[in-house]
Amino acid sequence: MSGDPGSDAVLVVAVARRDQGALAELYSRHGGSLFCAALRVLSVRPLAEEAVQDVFIRLWQNPERFEPARGSLRSFLLAQCHSRAVDLIRSESARRRREDDEANAHRASYVLEDEVLDFVAGQKLREAVATLSEKEQQAICLAYFGGHSYVDVASLLGLPEGTVKSRIRSGLIRLRSAVVEAGLDPRVANAAAV
Repeated sequence: MSGDPGSDAVLVVAVARRDQGALAELYSRHGGSLFCAALRVLSVRPLAEEAVQDVFIRLWQNPERFEPARGSLRSFLLAQCHSRAVDLIRSESARRRREDDEANAHRASYVLEDEVLDFVAGQKLREAVATLSEKEQQAICLAYFGGHSYVDVASLLGLPEGTVKSRIRSGLIRLRSAVVEAGLDPRVANAAAV
């Protein structure tokens, strides 16, 4: 159904005169083969359809670009379609790259924001810990930041277990107040301390 090359040239002249029927006939003759060619390049049906549509829009807008002396209309349209399909691939690749770059930048800003928040929370937590007495700091640091049990802390400090529990309890109460006063949510402070 490729049509007679001579009649294709006549139809292109009719397209130049804005004959929509002539364009429809050319589409009927060549649209299927253009679609197959575009689909081979693009592998995605909607993009292949877009490529074919663009070729026929270009033919409608600039029918004088077809020169019968240089070859058949079918060859001309196939070359146009291949070129458009390649352009679409490049365009899609560039779009995906931009989206990936934007997503990576977005993730990086969240990572940076989290790191800054962790730093600030950690700094405020250190300042809050600094408000405790040295004995409370020592017991809390060994138990919570050092991972030791009450019994281990008592043994390390050479103190009775009850004294260590008392220091840790009173220190934690004061630490919670200092953390809240510093504007930190105690749950954030717990995360920053880990």
